[in-house]
Formats: sequence, C-alpha cells, structure tokens
Amino acid sequence: MIQVKKLGHATFKTPDMQRAIDYWTQVIGLSVVERNQQRAVLATKFGEEAIALEIGDSGELLRVAFQVAPGTDLGELQKALAKHGVKSEPRSDISPGVAKAITFTDPKGTLIDIYAEYKFPEDDGKQSIITLLKLGHVAYRVHDAQAAVKFYTDVLGFRVSDWRQNTFAFLRCGVDHHSINFLQDEEQRLHHFAFEVRDWAEIHKASDFLGKHDIHLVWGPGRHNIGHNIAIYHMNPDRARVEFYTEMDQMVDEDLGYFAPRPWHGDRPQRPKVWGKETLRNYWGFGSDPDLNKNL
Repeated sequence: MIQVKKLGHATFKTPDMQRAIDYWTQVIGLSVVERNQQRAVLATKFGEEAIALEIGDSGELLRVAFQVAPGTDLGELQKALAKHGVKSEPRSDISPGVAKAITFTDPKGTLIDIYAEYKFPEDDGKQSIITLLKLGHVAYRVHDAQAAVKFYTDVLGFRVSDWRQNTFAFLRCGVDHHSINFLQDEEQRLHHFAFEVRDWAEIHKASDFLGKHDIHLVWGPGRHNIGHNIAIYHMNPDRARVEFYTEMDQMVDEDLGYFAPRPWHGDRPQRPKVWGKETLRNYWGFGSDPDLNKNL
C-alpha cells in the first residue's frame, strides 16, 4: 500500500490565464514560480506549490499531486499499484518543485501524481494581504462515495476521519482532519478546495480584503460541526468554490485514536464517527447558502 503523507498541488483549467493569475497573486497572495503560454504554477509565500493552471474550460480540476515520504522508491510504488490493478507511468518535471513522479487515474477519473522529493523555491520577497499556509484539502462530488473511500484507504493509505451518514466522507493522510472529501452526487465534479490560514484574525482580514475586491462570501464565517474548522467560502473567477479555514481538528497520535481536545467538541473525546442527517453544517447555527448546503 502507498502511504500518502500530504496533499501537494492541484491543477485546474482556466480560459483566461492572465485573469486567473491576477486573482491568485494580487488577491489571494500566491506567487508564480513558473509560467509559459499554456501553464502556470503558483506557490504559497512559504514555498509550497499549491495551484497549477492550464488553458482550457473554466474551473475544471485536471489532476492532484500527493507527496509520500522522501526517499521512497517510486518504482516500488508502481509495483504496489499494479497489485491493485492500477496502471501507472513515470513522469518528469511535473512542476518546478517536483522532478520525478508517477501518475495514474483514480476511480473518478482524476489524474493523480505521486512524488517523494520536493524542492522549495527561493523566497520572492513579496508580501501579501492574505497569507495562506497551504492547500489543505480538495472535495469532490462522486457517483459512489464508498468506492472512492475504499480506493483511497486501501491503495493510498488514507484514514477515515468521519462520515456524514454514508454519503459524505472526510479522509486524512496526516494530522489534519481531512485532506480529501468525497460527497455522493449524481453529477461527478469538483465540490470545493480549501486553504489553511493562521487564525480567526486572518479569516477576518481575508473577508474584508475579498469584499474590497468585490468578491463576496457565499457561506460563512462559521464553524463546521464535522472537522470543527472555522471557514469562509467564495467563488473564484472561474466559478470554482474556494474555502479559507482555520482551527481544523487534528489527530496528533493515531494510536490514541481521538482528535486533540477542543472547547467546541461535542463528544469527549472526539473520535471518528458517523454523523447523522440532523448534523448542522454550522456549529454556530446561522448562515446558509442553498447551493452549498444542497447535499450536506
């Protein structure tokens, strides 16, 4: 079994490369680490690649990259995938920070890149109003959530943090409550993707700064019940839903089997479980966007 350690970067199509780059750099605060006529790669101010852009239909998710432990033999991972009936191929220079990777297609049709070694870019010396710590998670609408979860746990080593009923799963690969979500739906497509910020004050600052650029929140601020992160959501220029969050639950010790205790936890201790249909999306009990809550 492959043991994914962290979420790397996600690649999206955009019909307007310059508009997308302006949004990601001037508003959201990422830095361009590579650009040509067809593609751009952007990283956080701390040097972690987060977003890649390619010319194409608006907002479509093309591929997601995950890191395994440095020093891992990628050839051995190909053999491990083959035992599960998954065909993969080696790739070179998928981004400035990733020289070698293996690539395969997951059950929902998304290209997945797995890499072991990462080279951090030089500091560009530029400051930003919004400071993103990392790309934290990607959420998908899928035809069969159970099948998606089985693949990601059995093949890629993810652990299930929580379910909402049997149709919405939250999976972790590190200490964070979730790095991948699967929501069962008739239409298979991206649901949202999310960036971690430092604290509640950063959420406040980001909300004001987005408003200044005429980008209005579609949900939040609020605290989710599942995962307990404080979150806000907006739509980017390509009409993809973007979340900023902080204070997500963490499983700091897998052997203990419960999330680090927090004042807002309803259970003592808070362990992975199946949440009921009645579970509120917002722990604080206000704020609702019909489209966002349709399937939650």
